[in-house]
Amino acid sequence: EQVALVIGGLAGGLLLLLLLIWVSCCLWKRLCAIFTYEELSGTTAASSTQEDKPCPPYATRTQTSRPPGVPFVVPPSFQDRDWVPLNSGEWAQVPRDPCPAPELLPHTSSSNLGECIVGTINPELYKFLDDTSETDFPEGCLGRLWFSLEYQQEAERLLVGLIKARRLQGPSETCSPLVKLHLLPDERCFLQSKTKRKTSNPQFDEHFIFQVSSKSITQRVLRFSVYHVDRQRKHQLLGQVFFPLKNETLAGDCRRLIWRDLEAESLEPPSEFGDLQFCLGYNDCLRRLTVVVLRAKGLQLQEDTSFVSVCVKVSLMNHNKFVKCKKTSAVLGSANPVYSETFSFKADPAELDTASLSLTVLQGAEGEKSHALGRVVVGPYMYARGKQLEHWNEMFSKPKELVKRWHALCRTTEP
Repeated sequence: EQVALVIGGLAGGLLLLLLLIWVSCCLWKRLCAIFTYEELSGTTAASSTQEDKPCPPYATRTQTSRPPGVPFVVPPSFQDRDWVPLNSGEWAQVPRDPCPAPELLPHTSSSNLGECIVGTINPELYKFLDDTSETDFPEGCLGRLWFSLEYQQEAERLLVGLIKARRLQGPSETCSPLVKLHLLPDERCFLQSKTKRKTSNPQFDEHFIFQVSSKSITQRVLRFSVYHVDRQRKHQLLGQVFFPLKNETLAGDCRRLIWRDLEAESLEPPSEFGDLQFCLGYNDCLRRLTVVVLRAKGLQLQEDTSFVSVCVKVSLMNHNKFVKCKKTSAVLGSANPVYSETFSFKADPAELDTASLSLTVLQGAEGEKSHALGRVVVGPYMYARGKQLEHWNEMFSKPKELVKRWHALCRTTEP
């Protein structure tokens, strides 16, 4: 029994000794790891300064110093080493030249990049492109208007933000503008901004609400009329902006920021069958003829306007034969519809001498065949005269512009 007790005691002692050795090894590894971390995060390193080869301004670098073009800090223990691969697939440290040439260091065109602290945002990297909407104004511009739009589907509300206007052409040096907002075709009801005194660059920052159903919103046109208010409180129109409320504009229930140039009011009375305004442009490189149908006015509708739709058919013709036809969307119940729709046609320069454009305003009702309210043809001397011929020729004399004009509609027998 005594022998068994001795053997058990020896075995227990050996196990206790092994346990102590294992615990000691674990503590030693932990201490070694902590010592290595403290060495890497030290504030100075012996190899970072060398007395035999001074290298200003890098000879006195500390942990927080770095070359101007490097947006991070290199630990001091590794500032004088490079890592190179060996044949066995391992990596080894080799001494590095402590005085690198400044031109070999990474650099950027902005000196502010090297001054950023790790973990912060450098605003130089997040600059937006320059906004040229307040600097690029075309010749003869009457002014420019900025506004925002948002349509709330559930509440059926149109939110309009009137932001600002720039370079308004007032009758004198002192301009006192205000803006009236109409939701066409309703001409009677309007909303109005406050008058800004003695400024051609007013800042409005006002918000307006129109209650309009989702079924009719795409048939409406938002009109901004900018007036100058004189000392007798008389209103003098400076220009207008027409903005059709299309589906793509109101999609997504999000706020959109928009700017448009002011247009002058047409002082000519409507012709017998109405007038049509459109733009023409031709790109010789792309061989593309562009037509922008803007709006019509003074149309002689022949039925109850609440059930009548009006559209414009644009036809490219060659030798009086139809080549291609396109139509605008239909506008309900308005004798002054606004479209602002663009159409393009492929046309070779050699074909333009015998080509022409026919724009026909069509009226239609549900379940009935549409009929023409009027027509205008623009083209070379073979097909057009007067303003229509001038518009066609001006299109070629200004190849980088869209030439805009009003044209009187003529009676036509075309269905």
